[in-house]
Amino acid sequence: MADYTIQPLGPDTWPDFAALVERQGTGKMGAPACWCVNFHPGELDVERNPDGRRALKKRLVADGRAHAALVFDGDVAVGWCQYGHPDELPGIHHRRDYEAGLFDLPDYRITCIFVDRRYRRKGLSAVALQGALDLISETGGGVVEGYPHDNQGKKKSVLYNGTRTLFERAGFTYVRSKGTGNCVMRRTVP
Repeated sequence: MADYTIQPLGPDTWPDFAALVERQGTGKMGAPACWCVNFHPGELDVERNPDGRRALKKRLVADGRAHAALVFDGDVAVGWCQYGHPDELPGIHHRRDYEAGLFDLPDYRITCIFVDRRYRRKGLSAVALQGALDLISETGGGVVEGYPHDNQGKKKSVLYNGTRTLFERAGFTYVRSKGTGNCVMRRTVP
């Protein structure tokens, strides 16, 4: 496996993140269409087209309200794992199911893991997830929650949030199901 490095998403790495997103094409789903803003608060809504989403994400990054671990292969960003506080990322899928079983909010949420199509099936989701956990640890740690697909051990491709197995390998514990096919998993990061 290549030597990958992790850098936090910020104004200095914005061009790398933008280049990664723009390399992915123009589909309705996935990075180019979403710019990883779907989980941010609704009141931040702008025109939810690629240009509007790009501008919103850039503003959130500049304001320190968007966080991600960027995976680099040399000087090229090839993946990311988005994380943040629940107030930064309230827009999780199956929220009603989630809130029905909620006891306490986590300190951080992991809402999106994305890998460049040229780098998939090389273990980069795990690298990105661990990068986010390391960055969370550097800021003081806490309870981290993720919402991966629960494939029940079957190999199945998922686009943006990983699998239960991926999170288990990273030390997360299954808490409960959430909606159709997703689950809540937690880990405390020192």
